[in-house]
Amino acid sequence: MSETKSTCCYCGVGCGLIVEHDAGQITGVRGDPDHPANFGRLCTKGATLHLTVAADTRSQRAHTPELRTDRSATRQPTDWATALDHVADRFAAIIREHGPDAVAFYGSGQWLTEDYYVFNKLAKGLIGTNNLDTNSRLCMSSAVAGYKLSLGADAPPCSYTDIDATDCLFIAGSNTAFAHPIVFRRIEAAREANPDMKLVVVDPRRTDTAEAADLHLPILPGTDIALFNAMLHVMLWEGWLNRDYIAEHTEGFDALKRLVREYTPAMAAAVCGVPKRDIEQAAEWFATRPATLSMYCQGLNQYASGTHKNAALINLHLATGQIGRPGAGPFSLTGQPNAMGGREVGALANLMSGHRDMSDPAHRAEVARLWGVPEVPSAPGKPAVELFEALKNGEIKAVWIAATNPAQSLPDQAMVHAALEAAELVVVQDTYRHTETAAYADVLLPASGWGEKDGTVTNSERRISRTHAAVPPIGEARHDWEIACDFAHRLGPRIGKGAQAYAQFGFDSVEAVWQEHRESTRGRDLDITGLSYAKLDADGPQQWPFPDGATAGRVRLYEDGVFPTPSGKARFVATDYVVTAESPSARYPLHLITGRLRDQWHSMTRTGLVPRLYNHEPEPQLHMHAEDLARRDLADGDIVRVRSRQGAVVLKVIASDTVRQGQSFLPMHWGGNTMAGTLGINALTPSVTDPTSKQPELKHAAIQVEKLAAGHALMAMRRITDTSAFDVLEALRAQMKDLPYASLTLAGREVPVVVLKARADEADTALLDAVDAAMGLDDPAHTLVYADAHRDVAKRARVDDDILNAVRLSGETRAAEWLTELMVRGEPAAPVRPWLLAPLTQPPAGQPARGKVVCNCFDVSEEAIVTAFHAGESLEQLQTRTRCGTNCGSCLPELKRLAARS
Repeated sequence: MSETKSTCCYCGVGCGLIVEHDAGQITGVRGDPDHPANFGRLCTKGATLHLTVAADTRSQRAHTPELRTDRSATRQPTDWATALDHVADRFAAIIREHGPDAVAFYGSGQWLTEDYYVFNKLAKGLIGTNNLDTNSRLCMSSAVAGYKLSLGADAPPCSYTDIDATDCLFIAGSNTAFAHPIVFRRIEAAREANPDMKLVVVDPRRTDTAEAADLHLPILPGTDIALFNAMLHVMLWEGWLNRDYIAEHTEGFDALKRLVREYTPAMAAAVCGVPKRDIEQAAEWFATRPATLSMYCQGLNQYASGTHKNAALINLHLATGQIGRPGAGPFSLTGQPNAMGGREVGALANLMSGHRDMSDPAHRAEVARLWGVPEVPSAPGKPAVELFEALKNGEIKAVWIAATNPAQSLPDQAMVHAALEAAELVVVQDTYRHTETAAYADVLLPASGWGEKDGTVTNSERRISRTHAAVPPIGEARHDWEIACDFAHRLGPRIGKGAQAYAQFGFDSVEAVWQEHRESTRGRDLDITGLSYAKLDADGPQQWPFPDGATAGRVRLYEDGVFPTPSGKARFVATDYVVTAESPSARYPLHLITGRLRDQWHSMTRTGLVPRLYNHEPEPQLHMHAEDLARRDLADGDIVRVRSRQGAVVLKVIASDTVRQGQSFLPMHWGGNTMAGTLGINALTPSVTDPTSKQPELKHAAIQVEKLAAGHALMAMRRITDTSAFDVLEALRAQMKDLPYASLTLAGREVPVVVLKARADEADTALLDAVDAAMGLDDPAHTLVYADAHRDVAKRARVDDDILNAVRLSGETRAAEWLTELMVRGEPAAPVRPWLLAPLTQPPAGQPARGKVVCNCFDVSEEAIVTAFHAGESLEQLQTRTRCGTNCGSCLPELKRLAARS
């Protein structure tokens, strides 16, 4: 058994990992106790990373290049030379006929910094197009624009150590407990160490983060600017401003002061839907506590006014001098593991290497000299949404998509899928072959994945970490940067730049790439010329800036009050509140808020491979207030059609007390692989973008909800012991495409259970036969069968060695929940065998179903926790007995909430 230090590949906390591996296979993972981002802690997603690369998931990996020259044909395996020559021929022909801007690249915050750098150089330096964007556009581009607008540079000024030093933590637009659990563990520890610390949470929903707050402001969706302006109004009125700081270190305050005079607490209370006194209390704590730290994420960024939301929050820090000191400042929480690294190398359509300005001729000349090219293009390329719109209308002919899944993650999915169908060439470079986007690939290039890559990443606090390969890439997979270099060598001669291509892309190692990137930062705000791979390996992760000659990186920025603007002063941004891109109406009366689940990540390409990560929320569900359900004659668990101006989805609805009346919530993760009759959750969201950052309004839409007309109910479950769960999933996906409703997920722990829940327009013998074949229920000699043709009820079950291994229920499905649980537990079937096909909502012994699993680490259910609390057990006693909440801690907020309610 060997061990290798690496980093987590989920959120932007940048947790350090120790990867255990043996004979070329990753066997386990644990937190690195020496890494300053997590000190050994991991969330449920990070703690199960080794399960995403287990032997039974290998069928989901892209193993070898695949190619088709006819869009109607099936891709066939090929060799690397043939695949890349084909792409080079097609790209070169398009460039010759239509120019370099007729091709585009769409990358990912999953890339390492070195991958980002080479692809950025390929597009902007060799081909001569700025049409390179990444999914960071969907995540952090408003935070980038907000920092640049207010402070002069895209440089988060704070560090995680500021959590320990703050007296007031102001969280806006972030369910940190779910999205950044390790950061939330640190917040909990800081509050225990400092009981006087105040926690204010601004969020329309009562999330786990909001439950923990001293003050929760459940504002109406998108009204953040009105709230922040009103808080500044209160600070002005009460004299809580730091006028010396304003005078010495800022500019533009007079214009902002005139604007916020109109934002009285009473006015903002009406706009935001929160009590006036709570706005005043938030303003007081923010302004008068010795140190105030704000943390924010997609709840600010993913709006058409996201840049101004960021700036309005930064205004509060500048006005009170709450910046550049321990425990004080605005701190954006990065959504992906290396979105920061991509920003450093300029890998967005409007950015350049080393935080240079694309509109500055001197900056463009610097990059051109570094890359050895005559010039780099000056016009910004197409950002994500515009890129796919241009692909749809034929302005862009070919797109190369790497390490991301736009056919699930972008807004207005109908447009995105139409764009991919219209493209002349779609190249998909990915670790996995089962994504919704991979289905459109004319060329599929297998890339190395987590545990196989070597390079660097930068987390939310500007800390650069080394990630080391623990095992070699699977099959013929290659590293992203290597693929880009090989392609450059093939494309260069075809577009008359052969010598240039070999000179520019002659990297012989990933370290050589990093060294060139390092040189691009010299003299810039993010200068890292004092770092090297050797130093990062010897001394551990380091924060930038770390210039040549420095002995340490800078923990926090702007301590001297000097900002990277022409005047050296930070800028107040006077901005009015504007409504969301879509407002509720008679036709679409409900607010839809999107967000994250605790145990899933992005489009579930990886987390969707791990059965236990479904146990907390097992299927796509619309969360609605009970009064809104009653008003529509809906019951908890009904199947509903959700419509927006862009599209529709069909899924289960559940009553929730986390949203107000008139609002609803959908997790962002569910896509076409898990749902039928839809392109995924983002079929509902609009493609309207922020005019500055070009980030789309993924957080909000206006919707209508109606009950799905009664259909023929179908459920099927299979306990997987003799085949691959993913082969079963693939077979079932082929059957559910035309169904009005279907949910296809996993359950279980060590042994996966495939779970299909569906509705058909009518009893369909061909459909049932196909489902039975996929579920191993097509052999009469090994199957229990019940049929009632008069009532259109048909059921089957399979028991092997006294273990229930498969069930299919058609026309009547009351027993589905407890039968699934029986399979998950692998308990003997003999005691319940006579009732396996009976219409019972509870098992015959009378024991209640477990319900969702709260603690994934130790498999402790909500039912068991609530029962223990009702019996008088304390939280400490429960934890001693079951160990729940004592490992990764992701379930602690929910445990505390259940304890308080009991």
